[in-house]
Order: sequence, then structure tokens, then C-alpha cells
Amino acid sequence: MSDTVVRKTPVRWAADLVPEPGDARRFAFLVLVQAGGTGFFLTASAVFFTQVLGFSATQVALGLSAAGLCGFLGAVPAGRLADRIGPKRPLLTMYGLLGVLFALYAFVDDYASFVVVACLISLCETAGSPLRGALTHALFGGERATRVRAQTRGLFNLGLAFGAAVAAPALAVGGRRAFYAVALTNAAAQLGCVLIGRRFPPTPPVRPGGGAGSSGAALRDVRFLLVTFSSGVLELYQPVLTVGLPLWIVTSTSAPTAVNAVLSITNTVLVVLFQVAVSRGADTLPGAARAQWRAGVLLAAACPVLALSAYGPAPVATAVLLAGVVVLGFGELSQSAGSWGISFGLPPADRMGEYQGVFGLGRGVQQFLGPALVTALAVGLGTAGWLVLAGVFLAAGLASKVLVEGAVRLRAVPVEGEAV
Repeated sequence: MSDTVVRKTPVRWAADLVPEPGDARRFAFLVLVQAGGTGFFLTASAVFFTQVLGFSATQVALGLSAAGLCGFLGAVPAGRLADRIGPKRPLLTMYGLLGVLFALYAFVDDYASFVVVACLISLCETAGSPLRGALTHALFGGERATRVRAQTRGLFNLGLAFGAAVAAPALAVGGRRAFYAVALTNAAAQLGCVLIGRRFPPTPPVRPGGGAGSSGAALRDVRFLLVTFSSGVLELYQPVLTVGLPLWIVTSTSAPTAVNAVLSITNTVLVVLFQVAVSRGADTLPGAARAQWRAGVLLAAACPVLALSAYGPAPVATAVLLAGVVVLGFGELSQSAGSWGISFGLPPADRMGEYQGVFGLGRGVQQFLGPALVTALAVGLGTAGWLVLAGVFLAAGLASKVLVEGAVRLRAVPVEGEAV
């Protein structure tokens, strides 16, 4: 019997990575298609914006920063719309608009039109996040939704990696025609999501018509806002990976710059293989609280390990960086799992979209403040900065755990192990 279990365990573990047939698998395919188009476009876009459209790097950065700011204006209204008419129709509308907007990049010939198109795309993309969250909850319920999100996150990373690989020939060819091909291929991917999503069952509104005082509840929920902020702080792992580490490797270690690609691949592999396993138990609020605390501890532990990479020859520095990224990666997996459990478990059922929109605002911490903060600490202060960053992660993990457990007690929801 035990031998049979041992033989079946790897098969079951691998099967866990693939959503079950039906709406879960269809949702995963939608995410995979979207991620493939996004990875294809993002990998090539910055090069084409500068080399084909002729904008400076500063202009591109400012334009995309403005787009990011515009995007956050749509998150909460989109969530409220999902509550009032159901999430399926507005989400498919967003994908349709994205298909049109990415195609419009082929007609951009001046900076003003570039900024306008970028802002509209960011508005739709950011609005799509709470709509996908609300649709996931509507289709699968709270606890199952966390598992589906874990499965699709691995597929999202695979899609991004595939899109990035496919973009290489377009970058090699270069020129305006290649840019058109990139923009139109991504546009087709977004429109493909509309066709895939049409097969989902109807999602009725949870708060039809609204009413006086029916909106803004999430923004008045102080505890939820604090949880949102603490979870957003834990997401600083993202700029650590994409901004802090590349600069740290170049300025403070003897490791070759090419090791950054190895670290990125390692992170992707960890997400694909272990996100579902790490997410087990985070589909309840007590479990999500523990996952956030575990994330804080792991992310904090990774910081001094990464700092040690400055004190050895290239082979040692490379090995230490790899070890630090593995620890950081498991912290990322725990944070993702905990955030899904919180975002599905804390909101009232009739305001799921609105609360999803507000929870998404927490990502602004890492998107707007993260690159500058991580660079100032890790690169500017060196080892001391990494230790400060470790303290930030630890405090955010503890705060998130305490706040969620407090919310559970206020609701009189029994914690695991307590009598009902």
C-alpha cells in the first residue's frame, strides 16, 4: 500500500498543477493566452518604442509611469461594476477594448498619442484584475477559487516565458513591420480571450442596482485597507527581483551579469512547480494569515542571504545569489497564496468586486514606491539596506497576520481547532 502511494504521489503532484476539466481549465487557458500575448509584447515593446517610434528612454519611462497611475483609477469602479451587473460581461468588454487598443499602437506616430494609448491600455488592464478576481469567485467559490488562482499563476508565468521567447525573432528583425506584428499579435491574443470567456456561464450581479450608501464601503473599511497595505508591502519582492538584484549584481558582487537570467528562470520554475503546493491551507482566513506571516519570515530571511553575495568570488557569489532567490521565491509563493485567501475571504459576498478592486490598490506600493525604495536600500546602503528591507518584510508579515486574525475574531469565525 505504502509503495503504491509513493509511486502515485509524483503523478498526483503533477496533476495538481493542471486545473480540472470544465470552467477551471477554460479559465486557465484564458490566462495562458493572455499571458502569452502580454509576454510577447512586453519583451519587445520598450525596444520598439525607442528604436522604431523614436522616443527617448526618459519619454518612455514617463509615459508608462503616467499610464500606471491612470490604471489605478479604474480598479475600484470596475469592481463595483462587477457587483452590479456581474463580472463576465465587463471583463470580456475589457479584453475586447485591449484588442483594439493594442492594434492602435500600429498607428501611433507622436508622443501624445503614445501616452493616450498607453494610459487607456493600463486603465483596461488594471480594471481587468478585480474583474478576474470577481469572476473567479463567482465561478468557483471562495475556497476553490484560491486553488484555481494558484494553478493559473503557474500557467501565467509559463505564458509570459513563452511570449518572451517568441519575441526574440521580432527583436532580431526589428523595424516598423516587426513592431506592427508584435502589436497585432498581442491584440489577437486579447480578442482570443473574449472568445474563450464567452463560454463561461452567466454570472449574475451580487448587488443589482446599488443604492444610497452602497458604494465606497471597501474604502471605509480601515482594517481591510491596512491588510491591503501590508500585503502590498510584502509584494516588494517583485522590485527586488526585477530592479534591486540586477543592480546589486552589477554594483556590489563579483558574479557575472548573466546570472540575472538564471535567477529569473529559477523564480519562474519555482512558481510553476510549487505554487499549488504552497497554497494548500491558504483558502481559509486563518490559513491565509499564516501564509502571510510565513511570507514575511521567508522574504526577510532572503535579504541577509542576498547581502552575503557581496563577500565572495564569482562562483561563491553566484551560489549565494541562487540560494537567496530560492528563499525569496518561496516567500513570494506564500504571499501570493495568502493574498488570494484574504481577498476572497474578507470581503462581504455582495461586495466582492468592489473589495477586489481596493485590494488591487495595494500593488501600488511595489509598482510606484518599490523600485526607488529597493534601490535606495539595497544598492544605496548595501548590507545595512538589505537588513532594513528584511525588517520591513518581517513587520509587514506580522501586521498582516494580526489584522486578518483580528478580522476573524470580530466576525466570530472559529479559528481552526476551536470549538464552534
